[in-house]
Amino acid sequence: MKRQIIDTIERYDKIIIHRHVRPDPDAYGSQIGLKELISLNYPNKKVLATGKHEHTLDFLARPNTVLDEDFKDALIIVTDTANTERIDDERYKLGSYLIKIDHHPNDDAYGDLLWVDTNASSVSELICELFAEAKVYKNWTMDATVARLLYAGIVGDTGRFMFQSTTEQTMNFAGQLLAYGFDRTELFNGMYEVESNLLQLKGYIYANFEMDDNGVGHMKLTRELLKEYNVSDSEASLLVSVLADVKGMKCWVFFIEDTDTIRVRLRSKGPVINTVAKKYGGGGHPLASGASVQSWEEADLVIEDLKKL
Repeated sequence: MKRQIIDTIERYDKIIIHRHVRPDPDAYGSQIGLKELISLNYPNKKVLATGKHEHTLDFLARPNTVLDEDFKDALIIVTDTANTERIDDERYKLGSYLIKIDHHPNDDAYGDLLWVDTNASSVSELICELFAEAKVYKNWTMDATVARLLYAGIVGDTGRFMFQSTTEQTMNFAGQLLAYGFDRTELFNGMYEVESNLLQLKGYIYANFEMDDNGVGHMKLTRELLKEYNVSDSEASLLVSVLADVKGMKCWVFFIEDTDTIRVRLRSKGPVINTVAKKYGGGGHPLASGASVQSWEEADLVIEDLKKL
């Protein structure tokens, strides 16, 4: 499969890489890391990364401006995106051929060529695996720019190597990336330093979250609350994992009110919770999933479903 992907990349002069909406470090790491990797090894190809930019990832990279005509006869690669509804930039349909590279459950098997490995910690790790094959197969090289992006993606999706998805292969690839000598301090500052208002909201969450006797927790962040702390919905999403530190917490849900919907962010230390996400039109990993609901009454139903679980 990896050689098929490499051969397909070689056949196309134009390549446009997509990822999911509301990107995280693995979305940018895999998408833009792959873009930079291909550009480094095939400088005559036009390789673009598309999608709406997430300002909290300014430190990491920025996608390109992609025109409609760029899609004509282009190879489309979609990274880190489980289903077509979550692909950022619907113009992926205008391309000539589509490759899906992902590590979420393959509930939506879209694409002409699919490489899905749910055992991988991140899609950035899969891009490392693709590079390892291409290094032998086609003499590909990597530089510090690519390594920095892929490392950020791995670190982000493993929770700094604390999640169960971290494997010996994950650590081996991370160690290989470090050999390229990028500034880890600068990268970690970008990933984990936050403004004081976000820390104040974190304090509010610690003071006001609810957890029942069975270890099911929840936190509701309304538009009014986010406005009070001057925090955007995307910034608030950075705090979803803070309840992992609570002793006795088995699974939890954050509700973050956006302009037209309420984002549902589910996390777990053991119980499989993506079944709940799927019930509400979402999905994701067994222990980290997302969905959306339209009202606070519907949000309460999510909480009840977690309690039943």
